[in-house]
Parts: sequence; structure tokens; C-alpha cells
Amino acid sequence: MSTTAETGTGAFQHPALFYRGDTDYLAGTVPFVWDGLAAGEPVAVAVPGGNLELLRRELGADAARVRLLNMSEAGRNPGRIIPGVLRAFADSHPGRPVRIIGEPIWAARSAAEYPACAQHEALINLAFAGREGTILCPYDADALAPDVLADAECTHPVLVDGTAHRTSPAYDPGAVVARYNEPLPVPDTAFELPDTTDLAGARALAHVRAAACGLSDDRVADVEVVVTELLTNSIEHGSGSGTLRFWGGEGEFVCEVHDRGRLTDPLAGRRPASPRQPRGRGLLLVHHLADLVRQHAGDDGTTFRAYFRA
Repeated sequence: MSTTAETGTGAFQHPALFYRGDTDYLAGTVPFVWDGLAAGEPVAVAVPGGNLELLRRELGADAARVRLLNMSEAGRNPGRIIPGVLRAFADSHPGRPVRIIGEPIWAARSAAEYPACAQHEALINLAFAGREGTILCPYDADALAPDVLADAECTHPVLVDGTAHRTSPAYDPGAVVARYNEPLPVPDTAFELPDTTDLAGARALAHVRAAACGLSDDRVADVEVVVTELLTNSIEHGSGSGTLRFWGGEGEFVCEVHDRGRLTDPLAGRRPASPRQPRGRGLLLVHHLADLVRQHAGDDGTTFRAYFRA
């Protein structure tokens, strides 16, 4: 892949790479990295562990010149990838075009995770609008379902298959954000505390119920923070109060807060916070602490749901 073809001049590029097997993967990613290094561009690679080791071996000594991240860990919650991986790297090189390989979707992603992954891919285009650089997103065309590959054509303006680049006729990231703005069914076993403003009470309830699900002390503390931040967000920016729900089982604890406000900012919680910013870090912290965050904005209000694995 040539630098010119991928980055253009002063524009952000977000191509999807459809690959089949390790040889195809390396043919589509390694020249991308080497072209960036040759051009003096900062390069980062954030892909799942197996592919990360594959790239590390192929890059050899050049791997030391690349920021390498295991996406299975750094991007466990898709909602933290833009602020914690992509923008964190780009913002650390102000005024310079960056080159990133980001692989947020792989076959082992769960059905609960995938909608957040698809929305993440769509929102990259908004988060990096007006910035110079390239984020190449590999998709395993053998292992991923056809509807996942179809979504990739909607979230990426350019598609790479082998060495061929083509414009995606299906490109429509806003449609993907809307499609996966799905209602979030609540199980009958959920505990509910309706329309509350009691932050201390919410925190105490979260502690007891998360601990009963087998979470470690550190994770229980994270749950307390997340519940506090979500309820605070509902009080200050939603309808003035929030309905809390908790449930758990099979090694997982789930909490959510619903209010009657309407979230209108699709990047809420996905923008890095400036050190000089005194407030506005609540949803960013929620994405940082939870293993998965789902949200739904509908006519009846907004719901944020956070998942924690025991």
C-alpha cells in the first residue's frame, strides 16, 4: 500500500482490509507499516494477540519503532478504543499525520459486544474528521459473518481486498450507528430502583450486589464508580433522576441507568479529556472501567448499560 494511496493530502483515511489467512494479512499490513516508517510517520498497531505476534515477528527489528498494543486488552470495551487507543496515539503526535492499524472486530467477539464494535467503527469517521492520517482496519473474511463484512463496507469509505483499493458504494456510517441503537431488554430477575437521586444509596446497593456476583474487591469498587457516574450524568444532563437496574450471573455483573433525557452527542464519553478540563469526564471514566458499555437512545429516554466480568 502506498503512502499516497492511503493518506492522501491533508485528509483522514479509514480503509477496511479484507484478508484471508496469515499470508494475506501480512501482505496487507506490513507494507502499510513500512511505508509509514519510511515517510517518518508515527505508526501504531492495535490488533488481537495472535495477529500482534504475527506482525511483531514479520516486522523484525522495525517492531521497536512501532507502538504495539493487544486490542483484546486495550479494546476489550469498544467504547474505550477511540479515546484510549486511537486518539491517545494521534494526540501524542500533534500536527503530524499518524498511521494506525486497528482491528477491533474478531470472530470471538460476543453478540453483546458486536453492536458496540460496529458503532465504534462508524464513529471513528466522526472522531477523526478534519485530521490527517490513516486508520487501517483488518477484517478476517474467512472467520467473520457476512453481515459483519457488510457493516464494514458501510463504516469504511475505502475497501482493500488483496492489493486492490475501491471506494465503498455502501458507505453510510450514520446508518450503522442508528441500526445498532438497539433497545436493551431487561431480564425479569433484575433489581430496580426507580427515579432516584440518591448517589450514596446507589453506590451502596451496587457494592452489595456486585460483591454477591463474585466480583473482586477492585472490580466492586469500579462498579461503584460507574454507577455513581452514570446516575450523576442522569441527574445533571438527563431528566434529573435515574432508574437503576442490577443483575448478574454466569461470571458477569450488569448495571444500567435509564433516564428520560435524550442523548444527542454520539461521541459522548469517547473524547479524550483535556488536563485543563475541570468536568465532563464521567462517561469517559465509565468506558475506561467497564468491560463493555452499551447504550440506547429512544423516545422514552436514554439507557447506559455497563458489563463487568467476574
